[in-house]
Amino acid sequence: MSKCPPGTVAAVSSAAVDRRLRSARGAVFGAFTLNGFLLAMWVVHIPAITDRTGVSASLLGMFVLLLAGTAIVGMRLAGPAADRIGSRTLVAVAAAAISVTVLGPGLATGPVSLAVALACFGFGNGALDVSMNTQAVQVERAYGRPIMSAFHAMFSGGGFAGSLVGAATQRAGLSPQVTLTCAGVAGLVVTAVLVPHLVAHRRPGAVAEPGRPETGSHVERYEGETEGSVEGVVTGETAGAVRQRSGSREVTNHPSALMKPDRTRKVLSLGVIAFVLLLAEGVAGDWSALQAREHLGVADGAAALAFGAFSATMTLGRFLADRVSAAIGPVAIVRYGSLLCAAGFAVVIASPWLPLTLIGWALCGLGLAGGVPQIFTTAGNLGGSTAATDMSRVFTIGYLGLLAGPALIGWLTALIPLTAALTIPLVLTLACACAASIVAPPHPAVRHGDG
Repeated sequence: MSKCPPGTVAAVSSAAVDRRLRSARGAVFGAFTLNGFLLAMWVVHIPAITDRTGVSASLLGMFVLLLAGTAIVGMRLAGPAADRIGSRTLVAVAAAAISVTVLGPGLATGPVSLAVALACFGFGNGALDVSMNTQAVQVERAYGRPIMSAFHAMFSGGGFAGSLVGAATQRAGLSPQVTLTCAGVAGLVVTAVLVPHLVAHRRPGAVAEPGRPETGSHVERYEGETEGSVEGVVTGETAGAVRQRSGSREVTNHPSALMKPDRTRKVLSLGVIAFVLLLAEGVAGDWSALQAREHLGVADGAAALAFGAFSATMTLGRFLADRVSAAIGPVAIVRYGSLLCAAGFAVVIASPWLPLTLIGWALCGLGLAGGVPQIFTTAGNLGGSTAATDMSRVFTIGYLGLLAGPALIGWLTALIPLTAALTIPLVLTLACACAASIVAPPHPAVRHGDG
């Protein structure tokens, strides 16, 4: 029996890990895309659904808050659940849940049934947000380089695809019941396809196989999944960083894992930064078109270009942010991105012409594109066994900013012009730039530049 040349086994194992990593990354891409697609399918059918159920604009506003509130509940519960049973299982449950519950608004016949449907849909959406981002952090950690922003770009891409499909089906005369049912079935199929490729559940402790080398090999395999593993396979670099031996047992505790008081402060600080950035994103998304119309006196069609400029550069920026983060680091991404966003708001406030206003909103989108993914990566890499819980807390605080931003501007417009109210996100993003060092990773689990 011929012997394999030295290094052949390691090379084959490395190739197997690479295939699994690529497969896991593709599955997480699919989860983000599915989430954006199904959310957009609900949004584009809002007019038809409200007409069918007899829901007024003011009542719809309450229902949207209900959806947001149940999403927050889903986020808060999803973190501990993902730490306990694994984010792969939770992605499967949450993705299946939103695939089923997206049918609810289309089947609703009145205000009560629509409220129940939106509450269920919101809960599943919040749970999927946390679980898929936890998956994204694990895959990014295994890759050893920034890839988080691309996942968020796929969410935007899924939303864009959903808006196109929804518009096309409505133009073809299909009812919301038919369209949302088809979208839900497609969601279940996609979920069944992607879940087997996601990262397996990891445990803080694992039992090493007898006779396996402790360090030095490119790939090491354990009976229990360990932190940073993909289907139970971890790179030697990841495994070697977290090892404390006691007899035949190995306990994975990253040496840079934060103690509870420090972890709490770090999580709250990251949450505040996420709150500010998502507040600015919510303001830009909800008020950009109206600001252009009121401040410049342009027609609705031209004013809509303001939101288009913001969303286009946001999506483009998310596809580019990972490469930039690898070069200059997460702190620089948040600092200079926040400054760019603040400059964009300043241009919008001062601009007397539509082209200049569009440039301002484009700067806002580009500046905000990479910041939030860096925050989630940092939250997911604080070490210890509560990564998903930490992320869910950051998620919840940030999501409150996404809700509070548009509402705050709306309240201020009763006192001051809309354009003047934009000084609030301008000042807050400047403060965020000053506090950008908060997103510095606690340990080099994901390699970045020196910025």
